[in-house]
Amino acid sequence: MVALSDEPMTWVMAGDSITQAVHHTHGARGWVEHVQERLCWQLGRLTDVVVNSGVSGWTATDMLGAYEFRIGRFTPDVLSLSLGTNDALAGSDGLERFRGAMREIIARSAGAQIVLHTPLVVSHGERAARAGLPAYCQAVRDLAEETGALLVDHEADWLAHFPDREALAWLDDPAHPNAAGHLHLANHTLRTLGLGELTEL
Repeated sequence: MVALSDEPMTWVMAGDSITQAVHHTHGARGWVEHVQERLCWQLGRLTDVVVNSGVSGWTATDMLGAYEFRIGRFTPDVLSLSLGTNDALAGSDGLERFRGAMREIIARSAGAQIVLHTPLVVSHGERAARAGLPAYCQAVRDLAEETGALLVDHEADWLAHFPDREALAWLDDPAHPNAAGHLHLANHTLRTLGLGELTEL
């Protein structure tokens, strides 16, 4: 559960295209915008600042290389890291590079509450290119245990909802959630962080 302060808080949401929420929502809100709505309006935290630092196509190494601009200058109270989907394109060869970059981002963010998200489940059409994705999800779980970060396990959640079929209702293409998928990502994140869920849209 994330600890809320009586003072205004800065939330930095760093990630890839799923965090940035470009194109695939077709004008609807992305999951970060839903989280902001819950925090700033429904929970009455009007002066909290939510920064979307997602960049389409980025990996953990990319985020580490741009750490100061994308994360550090905001001095976050809460840092959300949702990476791994693009890292997984490197397969098993990239796994240690992913772990190392994520560890360094976390280390540089001392003082922030860290939230780690596993990648979500891609459809069959994308699984050959991202065959290593389950290993990256496990790496995120291991990092959360190792560092004490809060874990939002989207892979486990999506598999629980779609145990024997593809999550087509939540996907816009094989790797990107649609508007319904983003809303579910937001509510799963909010519930995991102890912030309830969206009560209205």
